Amino acid sequence: MIRSHLEYAQTVWSPHKVKLIEALEKVQKCATKILPGLRHLSCNQRLQKLHLPTLVYRRARGDMIEVFKILHGYYDPECVPYLKPSSYTSTRGNDKKLFKLYCRLDVRKYCFTARVVSNWNALPSDVVNSPSISAFKNRLDKFWKSQEVIYNYKADFTS
Repeated sequence: MIRSHLEYAQTVWSPHKVKLIEALEKVQKCATKILPGLRHLSCNQRLQKLHLPTLVYRRARGDMIEVFKILHGYYDPECVPYLKPSSYTSTRGNDKKLFKLYCRLDVRKYCFTARVVSNWNALPSDVVNSPSISAFKNRLDKFWKSQEVIYNYKADFTS
């Protein structure tokens, strides 16, 4: 019940300031402390025991799912943000890399089309070329399963 409120419109509004991220994570921390038998555990241990990823991880995962839907035509092309394909070819990563824009201002730097590029370009081809959304989600989770940010929001999210 709480998570749906915390994740509402996460693709459009995704906080980048530490103060806002901590405020959102604090709500989840308080909610996990209410559960009997978990109060004595640290926040990271509670999240692991409940198999409850951090909101930072959930936002990054949600962003990748939206990019997959946009690039594979699940939305009306006139209504979605334009994600420019990269002309640079590389033997690493996937064959659907996106062009990384230079953004001088924070307003642009943290918007959806700029913030998703690094994580998307770091995904392997088998994840990016998934045949369906559910296959993409499963492959993405499998690829990111070792990320520390899943249960520790203060960890860096590096793919």
